[in-house]
Amino acid sequence: MTVLLSDERITTIPAIENGEPLVDLFSRGLSTTGRQFAREGVADRLAIADAFLPAGIRLHIVEGLRPAVSQQKIYDGYRAELERLHPGISDRDAHVLASRFVSPIEVAPHVAGAAVDLTLIGAYGPLDLGTPIDATPEQSDGACFFAAPNVTGEARKNRSLLADVLTAAGLVNYPTEWWHWSYGDRYWAFVEDRPSAVYGPAAIPG
Repeated sequence: MTVLLSDERITTIPAIENGEPLVDLFSRGLSTTGRQFAREGVADRLAIADAFLPAGIRLHIVEGLRPAVSQQKIYDGYRAELERLHPGISDRDAHVLASRFVSPIEVAPHVAGAAVDLTLIGAYGPLDLGTPIDATPEQSDGACFFAAPNVTGEARKNRSLLADVLTAAGLVNYPTEWWHWSYGDRYWAFVEDRPSAVYGPAAIPG
């Protein structure tokens, strides 16, 4: 069973900030949509993963560091959608269900600069990964889950390639979103059996 970001096994992991700087991912030679920032350790690992890919294929980072206010807005919007779809759902169940797709603000990896949303691109644009980035479980009939069976063979192959290079570089996936990978956050600490996360909330550089 997938462990979600709302699970107390995640929320009780401490975050001990190590003071690592944020860096511009494009300046590190990575393909990005606009200016995207992440912690230096994340950027270093993304560069390693990018170099592992076959010739003609690259990582493309759509989003890295996210302001806390934006994270809360996304969470609130998705939770409201779930409450409309499930009248009478309890606060606790709505919180857990929402955390499949949007992290609660108190543990959000993007807010720490620890996570990126990314895909693979080739000479002619994005490769087939099965769903658009940010497709919800409801919109995609669960195909947004990394291991979803209802994707094409091509999408499965590309997801496996993505996982191979990112895992080898030291990042971990949030299993409900094929595009979400992180390092140094609480989910990474849980997966890697570390005593703490190494990044806390961060502010976008001025």
